[in-house]
Amino acid sequence: MFRHQGKSRTLKHNIHLATILSFVAGLVNVTGFLSFKQLTTNVTGHFALFVNDVSHFEFWKGTIYFLYIFSFLFGSFTSAFLLEKFNETKKLNVFALPTLMESLILISIALLSHVTGLLNPDLVVCMLLFSMGLQNSYVTKISNAVVRTTHLTGLFTDLGIELSQLLFPITKLKRNSIKATIKLRVYIIGFFFLGGLAGGFFFSTMNLKLNTLLIGAAILLLSLFYDDFRFWYLTSKRRHVKKQHCQKGPPKQAKKIK
Repeated sequence: MFRHQGKSRTLKHNIHLATILSFVAGLVNVTGFLSFKQLTTNVTGHFALFVNDVSHFEFWKGTIYFLYIFSFLFGSFTSAFLLEKFNETKKLNVFALPTLMESLILISIALLSHVTGLLNPDLVVCMLLFSMGLQNSYVTKISNAVVRTTHLTGLFTDLGIELSQLLFPITKLKRNSIKATIKLRVYIIGFFFLGGLAGGFFFSTMNLKLNTLLIGAAILLLSLFYDDFRFWYLTSKRRHVKKQHCQKGPPKQAKKIK
């Protein structure tokens, strides 16, 4: 799920990745909005507010929206930098680094929420946007820009285009590919929605407040652990089969009858 890249990556891998990360993004988005009345998975709205403040020459007021935008950008930059830096060594699952960072940020915010004197709303929003920038960057890198999980505007645009393509005979040869892409986008949208429902339920109904972010962190860590465990299991299994094959030696050739 996290390790496969390029041609070895399948629709199944992308769906597994999309469902997990879009669910987490939906949960984070609703939790951030209910806590601080700010969107925390994309910067489209923040950019509009920033431009509005600048157009009214309220530069200082617009600074906070600039920081929101920069936090998302810096998260994306950090994730991409780590992937490029450590991908050269090939000694570890490089996608574990930004995933662990994202989990650590979510856990830190939940823990700091119990120490209200240390919890600045604008700082928390910046931290959440940084974590979503991390996620959006590495999921884009893993899936070769096929999967995006932190915002839905582009997804709905692409989904509308692909649904319209199914109505024309010229796309008959590409119909299976288009249907597969539509399926992936529906999964992303659906699980983003479910993540938002879960975030609202745990935040308000269960009264977990910012502790809701711990659920997102737990999902990320469990997914990472499962992916590493599965990789270790399959690798060990292949080594065992190869070892047995080597012990048996090459097949004996039948003696020729003179």
